[in-house]
Amino acid sequence: MSLWGLVSQMPPEKLQRLYVDFPHHLRHLLGEWLENQPWEFLVGSDAFCSNMASTLLSATVQHLQASARKQGEGSAILQHINTLESIYQRDPLKLVAIFRQILQGEKKTVMEQFRHLPMSFHWKQEELKFNTALQSLQHRVGEARLLREAMKQGAEAGQVSLCSLIETPGNETGPSEALATLLQETVGELEAAQALVLKRIQIWKRQQQLAGNGAPFDENMTPLQERCESLVDIYSQLQQEVGAAAGELEPKTHAALLNRLDEVLRTLVSSSFLVEKQPPQVLKTQTKFQAGVRFLLGLRFLGAPAKFPLVRADMVTEKQARELSMPQGPGTGAESTGEITNNTVPLENIVSGNCCSALFKNLLLKKIKRCERKGTESVTEEKCAVLFSTSFTLGSNKLPIQLQALSLPLVVIVHGNQDNNAKATILWDNAFSEMDRVPFVVAERVPWEKMCETLNLKFMAEVGTNRGLLPEHFLFLAQKIFNDNSLSIEAFQHRSVSWSQFNKEILLGRGFTFWQWFDGVLDLTKRCLKSYWSDRLIIGFISKQYVTSLLLNEPDGTFLLRFSDSEIGGITIAHVIRGQDGSPQIENIQPFSAKDLSIRSLGDRIRDLAQLKNLYPKKPKDEAFRSHYKHEQIGKDGRGYVPATIKMTVERDQPLPTPEPQMPTMVPTYDLGMAPDSMTMQLGPDMIPPTRRIGQCVASLPGTSPADALEPDKPAL
Repeated sequence: MSLWGLVSQMPPEKLQRLYVDFPHHLRHLLGEWLENQPWEFLVGSDAFCSNMASTLLSATVQHLQASARKQGEGSAILQHINTLESIYQRDPLKLVAIFRQILQGEKKTVMEQFRHLPMSFHWKQEELKFNTALQSLQHRVGEARLLREAMKQGAEAGQVSLCSLIETPGNETGPSEALATLLQETVGELEAAQALVLKRIQIWKRQQQLAGNGAPFDENMTPLQERCESLVDIYSQLQQEVGAAAGELEPKTHAALLNRLDEVLRTLVSSSFLVEKQPPQVLKTQTKFQAGVRFLLGLRFLGAPAKFPLVRADMVTEKQARELSMPQGPGTGAESTGEITNNTVPLENIVSGNCCSALFKNLLLKKIKRCERKGTESVTEEKCAVLFSTSFTLGSNKLPIQLQALSLPLVVIVHGNQDNNAKATILWDNAFSEMDRVPFVVAERVPWEKMCETLNLKFMAEVGTNRGLLPEHFLFLAQKIFNDNSLSIEAFQHRSVSWSQFNKEILLGRGFTFWQWFDGVLDLTKRCLKSYWSDRLIIGFISKQYVTSLLLNEPDGTFLLRFSDSEIGGITIAHVIRGQDGSPQIENIQPFSAKDLSIRSLGDRIRDLAQLKNLYPKKPKDEAFRSHYKHEQIGKDGRGYVPATIKMTVERDQPLPTPEPQMPTMVPTYDLGMAPDSMTMQLGPDMIPPTRRIGQCVASLPGTSPADALEPDKPAL
């Protein structure tokens, strides 16, 4: 949504004070168009800003007139617009200042009410800032060219006229000093514009890393390439002007300008070599993988050489990556920490795609040389990276250029059972590293709220659903990771979680870490439960104690679905039954794994159990799960066979015990279907524990008694 989209929703009285110098009804006619112009970046009074202000005044009048006619406004409004034009024609910069003030006021008001500005507005402002800087640079280069040519011709009148167009300190400044000042300021503007491009590249790289955890990411590199190319064009023009002005400049000034320009080019070229296709961040030895790099300035500098430069891919350790990031790094000769085959590919200009890139299609890491680890660090915490490097000569001077690009950090594994812990290392690094960091430094402790955002992002991306986790789910997860049974979401808001709590410390009473358990839930949901979760049929992240408080006062046969708390990758059905004395009790059926659900789906298992009647709170199970039932064939099939069906039953080998006469102080509501975005959770401190039960799930065929198929007793979880 645009800034105006939010402003137009607000009460007029909140904004009235902003439109003192510009009528409110005319502001409405401008709408979103106003925020898409560079008012905030025209802060000077020089020739460039004055010219831009005049252009924007004309565009404003045209937009107002078009909007007024489109909305059927009367002649009075059109006359008002004409009056406005005549007023500001004398000083268009005044209108720029008014619009700048209005936009700043609108931003402040939106921040006060909504606490953030639209992301699209931020991106648009960043784009406007760069484009304005580029236009200013082009104007400055043009001024320098005119001044230099006038000096060369020796036309005194031309010198005076042109010198009056530029900002120079003092009235006695001569043409040579004016030219030097103008060129120095222009190089300074070029450096500032380059800083904007470098920041945008860093943002793109950070977004690419967050995409590894499931964040949305625009892979299109064309806007970045266009920015780099536009700066190189300005650089070329400016370098030409500096070179041509050698006779008018002091030798020291001339040399300093050339050095600054060389540094701009060197930095821009080295920063425009990027990893476009990242290698897998959990990389198994003896497994083929792909990766690719892109040189944003390749079309400008490589042209059509007789032989394209080769890009090489090498594995480097964290220590080596850190050394490479230093100003005097080891260069391209860093020793590889692993043997990669098929690791050289030419860097080619692809005219059809308007890009210069190299794609490695058949990389394979044959072996890895482990380095010395820190403290209690395991092999799945050891981070390394793929270094892509190439070299070539630039221009007629044969200037040697070395390009290097590091992949995102990755963890090398040699066995599938290391995959889970390796994914934890990568998830943490992707989520909590900073832009432009020293490789691969990441915080050891992060705010719990950020962890919740990360888990939610990962869950939605991995499962492939737009149904994320709810606040009540985060409460359960917080209780689990902190081993704290606090019943208030607010109790965890300002806490922080450590890497050790995430995936090093074993959960109390369990044989696995928090991440190992959560990843098991991810895998199960992705493989077997995506549609159930997306339909909000699974509460999932909820403790047995909380289940008891939810179901104890519900009718017989009310049930819900929760992820097993004591097993990795299991889901169980908790339901209300009656004890021998008629009192309500809660039974938890033995958890189903992905393997179980591949044999018979969750929906069909629920249909099999007649004792399950209503999905909590009050939805009939057939209404809730009908779309998940498998159609069962009736009668003989095409070959004349009567179909056999596997069905699930729950067997009990002893009567249910009578529960202790205690009740929770308050029974909360957990309306999953009716309120998909929030669930109320207020529990009393004396919540009763779940009743113990023994259940067994069996499969039976027609003509076979369930008892025949019963396995040895196994307590349900």
